[in-house]
Amino acid sequence: MVPNEGDIARVKRKADDQIVSEEKRKKKKKKKQVATPRPACSWVYFSREFIKEYSASHPESSGLKAATKAASDAWKSMSPEEKAKYTKRAREVWDNYLSTSPARSPKPRKQSKLVTRCSPGRLFNVLQRFTPEQKAAVKSMGFGSLLGLRCRTLRRSLCLWLLERFNTTRCSLEICGERVSLSPKDVELVMGLVASGKDVVNSGPDDLIANLRHSYNATNHGISVRLLEERLAAPEAGEDFKRSFVLYALGTLLSPTARLDVSPSFLHFLTNMDVVHQYNWGKFLLDRLVREVSRFRLGKQLAVGGCLLFLQLFYYESISIEGCAPLSSAVVPCLSSWGEEEITERERREKELGGYGLGQVICKERCLGMESSECRDQLDGQPVDSIGITVKLGPVFEQEGKQPDKEQMNGEITMDEEEMPILIRSENVVCGDIEVVVDSVRMPCRTKEYGCNETVDYMNNDHEETCIYAPSCSCPLLDCSFVGSSDQLSLHFSSKHWDSGRRFRYNSPLAVSLGMHEQFLVLQAEEDGVLFLLNKGVESIGNTVMITCIGPSSSKGRFLYDLVSGRGSSSLRLKSVTETFPGRVEGFPQMDFLLIPFRFISRSGHINLDVCIWNSTELGADCP
Repeated sequence: MVPNEGDIARVKRKADDQIVSEEKRKKKKKKKQVATPRPACSWVYFSREFIKEYSASHPESSGLKAATKAASDAWKSMSPEEKAKYTKRAREVWDNYLSTSPARSPKPRKQSKLVTRCSPGRLFNVLQRFTPEQKAAVKSMGFGSLLGLRCRTLRRSLCLWLLERFNTTRCSLEICGERVSLSPKDVELVMGLVASGKDVVNSGPDDLIANLRHSYNATNHGISVRLLEERLAAPEAGEDFKRSFVLYALGTLLSPTARLDVSPSFLHFLTNMDVVHQYNWGKFLLDRLVREVSRFRLGKQLAVGGCLLFLQLFYYESISIEGCAPLSSAVVPCLSSWGEEEITERERREKELGGYGLGQVICKERCLGMESSECRDQLDGQPVDSIGITVKLGPVFEQEGKQPDKEQMNGEITMDEEEMPILIRSENVVCGDIEVVVDSVRMPCRTKEYGCNETVDYMNNDHEETCIYAPSCSCPLLDCSFVGSSDQLSLHFSSKHWDSGRRFRYNSPLAVSLGMHEQFLVLQAEEDGVLFLLNKGVESIGNTVMITCIGPSSSKGRFLYDLVSGRGSSSLRLKSVTETFPGRVEGFPQMDFLLIPFRFISRSGHINLDVCIWNSTELGADCP
């Protein structure tokens, strides 16, 4: 049979296709052979060494699976110093790989629609059902700012715009022609989460959280968000509620991942709910945001994790679309300032201007202490030019202006408080070079802005030295520079550092613990907000502890207190009276203290104490 032209064409086309596919296969094979394999991580170097030794010392083991499991457990229990050997080796290999292999630029990810698990509306709906007891439990853990959440939806177009300008290496936003750095303090200003304390570590031996994983039905995918919602719907406010709330808040708002469920690794830092308030949540939120955005850009996940609400509100607070407006007081944290109406109005104005990034970067710290400092500056050196006479007051002050009228020439010369807050009483006024002979100059106390209504004699002013409203009390926390009156300090601490101390009730015992490296613990009375310090010192044979009250040095108020430290059947006890200091106690003051020998300290290095403070110096009975 003679083949026709169609058959010949098909055979020829098939042969050409085979030749082309063969060339592609060879090229692909050649490319794979040329490519340099990526170096291993520190865990791989450790596991290779460990498995080799484990297999030699455990010939009865069931194979590679058991050896790998043993290597995993050993790696998790190692300290950073022990891992340094393998980390250094991995770093050297990685640096050599980067210097010799050609740079690979990741494919740009183009995404017109944002996919994220960050859902402020979901958390908002759950918060609305909380009882007063549950809200108090949330505040005790340091998450009280979330109760003021008003925003229910993300503006996804803005979040996409910010993600494109988010520099994960420098942790900054490159917007409005400037590079705006992000820090844990920004998280504290925007979200109200404390930016100091212990680092949050979400790793450790799995056996420590085995029971918690079982109680939350945790799988390899995570902990079900709906299961957490069911648990939070119960009216109880105990430890299980606290743990469920932190997991839910992290999984839906503060640190969501690309998955629908909550990461079970969070259980590692939730084994002891009494120390949750001591963690640096601001740093944790920012670190997780950088990590999730980096993974998204590398193409490792389709959804964007991390707290995108923080980026959105940070943009609103840091970018002014009206130019440089005068700085004014703002609400801290900013989370409670932005509801749906405010955000809708802001978005409308952004659209009218032509889009995002057309505003101006403004000072983020405008709400921290500006008003009080301005008032003090005006009070100390306020210019007065509206009085129409020449007044000679010796060293006090001198003013020049217009000619006086008859009312100013006789009796009292009174100046408006807005111009100059003093009252001059004069007996003689001489015309010509108009001279006022002053018997007394009276002015409001310099602490008027702090609540004092006294009027004092300028020349003989003994009141201000003992004024209880004087801004002489400083915040005891090491990273806070707030100074104000005792009442202002009480409000400052309860609003800004609500999770950095312990609240107590007078005449009731309170169990507290001081860590090995903690120098003091702040105690705040629930009845009147008075602040106390439980101070710790170190001596050659043990630790010293005492309680002081934070207040003006001139304050005469004193409080009785009782300290008890126990170990087994032995106990040590001190009953004494507090001394008052305007802040932290420096050095070793001359006052009573309780000496606790080192053998009374727990194995973890903590000093456990029972504290009881009375709200009067009359001790009628022992603390119950």
